[in-house]
Amino acid sequence: MSVSAVRKWAWLGTLLVGAALYFAVLAVLADTNNPNLFPTMILLGALVVPLTFVTFAAGRSGRWLIDGPTLGGCLLFGGVVGVVVAGLLEYDAMRRLGTLPMLGVGLIEEAAKLVVPAVLVVFFGHRYRASVGRGIIIGVAVGTGFAVLETMGYAFVALLQSGGNVGAAEQTLFIRGLLSPAGHAAWTGLSCWGLWRFVSAPSGRHLAGFAGMYALAVALHTAWDGIGGVITYAVVGTISIGLLLLGLRRARRMDISSRVDVSSVR
Repeated sequence: MSVSAVRKWAWLGTLLVGAALYFAVLAVLADTNNPNLFPTMILLGALVVPLTFVTFAAGRSGRWLIDGPTLGGCLLFGGVVGVVVAGLLEYDAMRRLGTLPMLGVGLIEEAAKLVVPAVLVVFFGHRYRASVGRGIIIGVAVGTGFAVLETMGYAFVALLQSGGNVGAAEQTLFIRGLLSPAGHAAWTGLSCWGLWRFVSAPSGRHLAGFAGMYALAVALHTAWDGIGGVITYAVVGTISIGLLLLGLRRARRMDISSRVDVSSVR
């Protein structure tokens, strides 16, 4: 099997290994009732599906656009910074307003998740600016980190509120983990698609495109949280994933064209 094929199908190995580890922990927890395994169960349950999606997105070009340390750093630091900034801004807004509409939540969280990508563009732009595909993958990784931490928090709260019922936490992990690729990961990927198009070729049109992508991410986020329900999740999720895959496909074509142009010059 070629290196390109291995990278393209690496997501399947990530899913199988991650799922095996999760069910192994779950089986031991059910057998021993050892509470020390709760954090491991919550971590794996929140991480397996989102990490699989990151691997899937990263392999769409047939080559790794982002190296492992950068991808892991985006997952960790992007997620933590996003959660901290969003939590602080939402707390301040709710304290002043008494309540925070879903639109406000979408605006704050989608902006908070762009902090780390913006830092990468400003301080390390020479490494990442040349490829829009890299920007999309960075956005997916940051959104994934945010979703994983958020899911872990909800699962922990469900565990406490249910008096230590593993099933309640497991249900939360399953639902939120399964839906996260169509949520935070896709929305931040779309915002970074617009951001990277602008920074790679600054123009008024690309700036408007970035603003439009951010507004679209906020609108999808608001509809997801504000309306809810299976139909909403299906429609919003389909739009989010569909647009993200479109962005990856277009970015791949741009990367191939740029490599062909460079080779022809040489």
